[in-house]
Amino acid sequence: MNGWTPERQRRQSELIRQWRPWERSTGPRTAAGKAKSSRNAYRGGVRPMLRELAKLLREQRRALTGV
Repeated sequence: MNGWTPERQRRQSELIRQWRPWERSTGPRTAAGKAKSSRNAYRGGVRPMLRELAKLLREQRRALTGV
């Protein structure tokens, strides 16, 4: 995986469970951090935009032609 031995992975796992960093996590605090994290799931680019446009055009054509 990342060059860690199974023993090292187990030890790190135990340490993380002791530290419990998820209990102290507060998320982004600044406006810039909040804006950045709000885009985490963004799947953007040209292709999704073109797909959405094609979908709208198909719906329009069906509405106009009745097909």
